[in-house]
Amino acid sequence: MGFELLNIGGRVEKVNGKNLTYAEFAERFLSKNKPVLLTGLMVDWRASKDWVLDDGRPNLPFFSSHFGDSKVQVADCSSREFSDQRRTELLVSEFIDHWVSVQDDDSDHKPSNEFGCKSPLYLKDWHFKKEYQDYIAYTTPLFFSDDWLNMYLDKFRMHTDPDYQEKDEIVCSDYRFVYMGAKGTWTPLHADVFRSYSWSANVCGKKLWYLLPPSQSHLVFDRNMKTSVYDILEETDQVKFPGFKEAIWLECTQAQGEIIFVPSGWYHQVHNLEDTISINHNWFNAYNLCWVWDLLLRDYKEAKEYIEDIKDICDDFEGLCQRNLAANTGMNYQDFFIFMVRLSFGNLVLLYQLVKENETSGELSMHKGRQIILNLESARDIAMKMMKAGSPGLLVNFKETIEDPTFVRLCLDLERIYLMIHEPRREQTTEDLTRDLVDLDLLDSSAFVGSPEDLANLIYKGLRKLTK
Repeated sequence: MGFELLNIGGRVEKVNGKNLTYAEFAERFLSKNKPVLLTGLMVDWRASKDWVLDDGRPNLPFFSSHFGDSKVQVADCSSREFSDQRRTELLVSEFIDHWVSVQDDDSDHKPSNEFGCKSPLYLKDWHFKKEYQDYIAYTTPLFFSDDWLNMYLDKFRMHTDPDYQEKDEIVCSDYRFVYMGAKGTWTPLHADVFRSYSWSANVCGKKLWYLLPPSQSHLVFDRNMKTSVYDILEETDQVKFPGFKEAIWLECTQAQGEIIFVPSGWYHQVHNLEDTISINHNWFNAYNLCWVWDLLLRDYKEAKEYIEDIKDICDDFEGLCQRNLAANTGMNYQDFFIFMVRLSFGNLVLLYQLVKENETSGELSMHKGRQIILNLESARDIAMKMMKAGSPGLLVNFKETIEDPTFVRLCLDLERIYLMIHEPRREQTTEDLTRDLVDLDLLDSSAFVGSPEDLANLIYKGLRKLTK
């Protein structure tokens, strides 16, 4: 096996996060779907103190003593399983014991792990924040706080189908993770779940990133666009992947205390150059909803094609397609539709409140108003795209939804985030919000949203009424 000579076309821009406003970040990176390396945002994190020794190495005994009983997913970086690395479940204390034993053993005979091999293991996708809610290891940087995905999952399940219910409350509850791995551990080439944005913060250690823009993603796939290259640093089959050598990569070396923003649809491969601990979030919002829907539509077509041969003998072929889509992608049309309805309702509520607050001046709060209108216009665009895919076949009652205490808490979180981003001031109380909702009437005689067309019309009516 030899190494490919990658065509490196540039490096990821590095910016001091303390000198950047949210509006500038949104304009330069979110809206343009452009990666960036941010500095200066992790100094006050508890994780930056508790998790790191004075010499910069991971404080492994701290994890064993404080979080050792947690069950985590651990990957064997030398063993491939389909398009990912083979994984097993270990206690954090067992993972740390293995890491330390490999470090301390200088002989040729090193202890085997659960996979029967002697290579370093990589702890991935640890839902640390959800599992240890009283231990505030970090604060999500302002630039990544408009996180519809995790905000929603903190209050609602993504899946509504009773035949597809998550068994593990922690594992299925959010997309906030901790990663831990020794020097030499790595992650194969991939694009992130839901084609979401992601941010990854190095608490300690150093990573090497290779990133490919979405416009070139087809170059790392086979002729049928079904399978992508697994490891870009290994010899690649030029017959199977004829376009691979044409790919032009961005390279990035991420040091301790730096955070990388990876935009939607960017394929990337990551190598730990030192013993490393990182904190990672996946999220989406108004800026990248289109990526989420495009992936869902593409995955649905693949799920449908895969079982097309049983269509004539299946009593509920469409239902089976949607269940398979939820299992493979993480959500289906109905899940995404309900998500879109609730977030749209929430943004309409905030816009309504903002108009009421500014009735005396006749002007909207500029930045916050623009943000909410952008959110609603983006949701309406997606709803119009969804119309072509057909109705998810359910009704969501508008007035019942806005009186639901869980939905009220979602609205409060949205309000808190936009106040923090655009105009820090006193947050509204639950009582105030509930009182305001009683007066909200945007649907006239229609009391439900039952299709993407209904949602698009509701948003259109709301924007016309509230921004005239």
